[in-house]
Amino acid sequence: MRVGIATVQVPFMHGGAEMHAQSLQQQLQLRGYEADIISIPFKWYPPERILDSMMATQLLDLTGANGDRIDQLITLKFPMYYIEHPNKVGWILHQHRQAYDLYHTSVGDLRQSAEGRAVRDEIVRMDNLKLPEHRKLFTNAKNTANRLRRYNGIAAEPLYHPPLNHDAFYAEDYQHYILAPGRMDGMKRQKLLLEARAIARTDWRIIFIGPDNSSHAREVRALAQQLGLEACVEFRGHVSEQEKLSLYAHAGAVYNGVLDEDYGYITLEAFLASRPVITHTDSGGPLEFVQHQRNGYITPPTANALATVLDEIQDSPGQSERLGQAGLALMQQLNINWDYVIERLMEGSPDDRQA
Repeated sequence: MRVGIATVQVPFMHGGAEMHAQSLQQQLQLRGYEADIISIPFKWYPPERILDSMMATQLLDLTGANGDRIDQLITLKFPMYYIEHPNKVGWILHQHRQAYDLYHTSVGDLRQSAEGRAVRDEIVRMDNLKLPEHRKLFTNAKNTANRLRRYNGIAAEPLYHPPLNHDAFYAEDYQHYILAPGRMDGMKRQKLLLEARAIARTDWRIIFIGPDNSSHAREVRALAQQLGLEACVEFRGHVSEQEKLSLYAHAGAVYNGVLDEDYGYITLEAFLASRPVITHTDSGGPLEFVQHQRNGYITPPTANALATVLDEIQDSPGQSERLGQAGLALMQQLNINWDYVIERLMEGSPDDRQA
């Protein structure tokens, strides 16, 4: 059985969405399906380019390839879920958030011009029209499903999946650093962590890992220098999988301070390594797993509140281990696994026999 995984990618950017598609392809193949990722480049500026991408997806014919039928299409990202296909299942990572929950925020760009506002209206119209065409509709998290219901009145079922190499995470001794994984981006709020570290009583080291060649990365580095934190902050950039696993295994805690995340692997990775997670009251997806002072910390998104947590962890010996073990127990309890994901995505297909 041939399964196409339909997504988009911003050229030269590789993150959680790309790992998601690769993991799905790998897991389908392990179960005997012939699966391939079908991706087109995506550019969101100027706003008119979004309309071009929306039109391009509607012109694609993915009912077959090289003379053979594509039996099922799994759509992941805007606007690839506009593609016509007789057996289309959606597993929505997120919509174009600048047209929805980010529209009125400082990071929303569409409301800045008449053209952008018109594009936003067209995105909402097309989402309302095309998303119900799917035979089944899933999202990657409750937060994503809640947005879909709130803004479009469309119901979808959250379907959790484990992070890449989920069975490779392990725990070792707790060392005196906070690990902050993820690409450098304003919505990840790396600056807030630096501001908190600057006013905390404690002497935590901070280790940032993830792509750091953006203009925001340069701003974060400059802030670390401005705050006099050069000696206690490391910017490791992209690291190998082995180094990433080791950094998780020894961290005192993991910071996932993202703004209104859809799902986010960082929380799950931390818990799989028995590490507590520090997140915020407006972080979205992480709040589906993090419980304050039970397996991590949930604070208001302010430097003072975050600094208080940094001090509390240091002042409470054994706290990191206790909370981290609770996080691992939650992962085991939720039983987030690929067998269930593939079963739900593929059940009811016209031909669900494994090829």
